[in-house]
Amino acid sequence: MHDEADGAATNGVAETVAGRRLGRLWSGLERWRGTPHAVDLVTAVGCFALMGLDIPGLARADNALSGASATLVLALGAATLLLRRRDPWGPWLSFAVGMVLLGWLHDVTLIQFALYSVARYRGRNSGVLACCLYLVWACAAYALFEWPAHRGGESVSQFLALAVPIGVLATGVGIAARRIDLVRALEAKGAETALLQAVQQERSDVAGDVHDFVGRELTMLSVRAEVLSRRARGETWESEFDELSETARRAHLLLNEIVVRRGSGGGTPTPGLDALPRLAEESAAAGNEVSVDVDAAARAQSPLRQAAVYRVVQECLTNAAKHAPGRPVTVTVTVAANRLHVTVANPLPTATPTTVPVSAGTGTAGMAERVLSLGGTFEAGPTKQATYEVRAAFPART
Repeated sequence: MHDEADGAATNGVAETVAGRRLGRLWSGLERWRGTPHAVDLVTAVGCFALMGLDIPGLARADNALSGASATLVLALGAATLLLRRRDPWGPWLSFAVGMVLLGWLHDVTLIQFALYSVARYRGRNSGVLACCLYLVWACAAYALFEWPAHRGGESVSQFLALAVPIGVLATGVGIAARRIDLVRALEAKGAETALLQAVQQERSDVAGDVHDFVGRELTMLSVRAEVLSRRARGETWESEFDELSETARRAHLLLNEIVVRRGSGGGTPTPGLDALPRLAEESAAAGNEVSVDVDAAARAQSPLRQAAVYRVVQECLTNAAKHAPGRPVTVTVTVAANRLHVTVANPLPTATPTTVPVSAGTGTAGMAERVLSLGGTFEAGPTKQATYEVRAAFPART
């Protein structure tokens, strides 16, 4: 009885271990799928499958090749496509092997993939050069070697009707694919640049707020310390007040060095929670009714935290006007569990806008940067209740 139980337990452990291994293997395959290496493997396999259709004919036409040797030769030729992304020789290797197979076995399959690869991964000039070399070599092979009739070798016109479109189309498609790759890369670079600019701008705004708010407090501290120093004339702690005042002045100078000279913008500080009703009125005039609920404890938070809340709400209302016009917006600012919570929600639009809203797509990144710079957390996205919510939380001042 015990032996059966032990056996069942052992089998269960073995199945669990096997399941975990399969899970890791599957997750690895999921990550690998869609990568450049996976695309190259599929390309090489597809090329070999197309060339494999000619294996019986190749074995009959050339006594030096059997079915096995023809398979090996074509497999090695197709395997060169796995190296086509190697810079600079990768696509040229496939091209050279394709030229050999063209003259030896009259196979035009690999040369098509090779011309495409050269044009896509080495550029337009290289693609045009490879296409010209291919056409010259194809005409030489037709004239010097016995070109089979079933390959279009019955006449020169039939041969050219086969060879020229193969080279031109493969090269043209490769050049077009490279152009698409460049356009996508430029779009991605532009989006990345815009995102970095938004983050940098938000950091600059935060630096300006730090300078305005903290600088004021340091100034007040310095003045207060001087007053106390004058009141303590002749006392033992007079020098300590002088030292405190001097420390506050040095801190203010250091703040100016770090913030102002690095481009804080020098503008006015960001408004706080008291300015939220004005934002609500502006949004209502634009078509979005806004309800604002602010805890009394939230109004006791530092100016920096209030400025961060204001920026989050401002950006959210701007996004609501763009993407959900006419929909109501709810703004909630609360303090709970030593955290200052900000939630802005609006129902998702029921219909697709007739005009696409103008948006750089960097506002959310700016909000997140400001919240994270204060040690907070930030989330934004649709919910199961068919609403779009932005949630930010900061460490609250107790």
